[in-house]
Amino acid sequence: MTHARPRISKAVIPAAGLGTRFLPATKATPKEMLPVVDKPAIQYVVEEAVLAGLSDVLMITGRNKRPLEDHFDRNYELEEALRRKGDDSRLARVQESSDLATMHYVRQGDPRGLGHAVLCAAPHVGNEPFAVLLGDDLIDVRDPLLSHMVAIQRKHGGSVIALMEVDRAQTGMYGCAAVKPTDAEGVVQVTGLVEKPDPAEAPSNYAVIGRYVLDPAVFDVLRETPPGRGGEIQLTDALQALAAEPGLGGPVHGVIFKGRRYDTGDRGDYLRAIVRLACEREDLGPDFRAWLRRYVTEEM
Repeated sequence: MTHARPRISKAVIPAAGLGTRFLPATKATPKEMLPVVDKPAIQYVVEEAVLAGLSDVLMITGRNKRPLEDHFDRNYELEEALRRKGDDSRLARVQESSDLATMHYVRQGDPRGLGHAVLCAAPHVGNEPFAVLLGDDLIDVRDPLLSHMVAIQRKHGGSVIALMEVDRAQTGMYGCAAVKPTDAEGVVQVTGLVEKPDPAEAPSNYAVIGRYVLDPAVFDVLRETPPGRGGEIQLTDALQALAAEPGLGGPVHGVIFKGRRYDTGDRGDYLRAIVRLACEREDLGPDFRAWLRRYVTEEM
């Protein structure tokens, strides 16, 4: 008799980074709160988790990250001011973030890498599979990557990571996976992982991007994982151990993503994300596209 695997309900969002690539803007403002059009980047990530059915969200924060908690909390003074003005549209948008999910927070304290941040979630997650969403990666709502990954985990167990094909010259910027095909299109089995390899030594050009669905066995592995590249505890190293020994926590599968992704941790891609999303908005797009067309053809 087969036993149904537990349904995934919890998402973990590491958000303790310093945002050094955006200094001085991030000196006093968390990078996750930088706006993408008119919503902070972190709200897009929480919305993605909720759309995939994960309404219990744990955010791993650090010093100077209190605005993240405030954003997903109620602001009664602002709400009352908007209510008095009869501004129902803005009132709904303000309340939207506080009604999205059940939010929890824990501080990482000593920033010792992504693996350490994920390990901070162990008491909250317990013995259940869970998702990890990195706040720098925005996945377009029209490309339901996380929902697909959850379905793959439900089918196969173990862990599932998101992969994207990159130029081999770029592999040194990512964790890279050695893979073998499966019967399902766009799904591979991961046989090994290397964190930011030299491009000449990369096992493939499949790069790990910031979406994971993990078996709770990863916590035991992370507890035994020594600091790796950069002196940090790397989640990639723990996943390599799981991929090498599926008996530890099931197999590791990869979903090859070919949809729309915005790396808001990169200044150029952050600007491209704003332009693209603004162009596609019904309320902003027509006027903004017309201005952009004039700017590119006449002023440049």
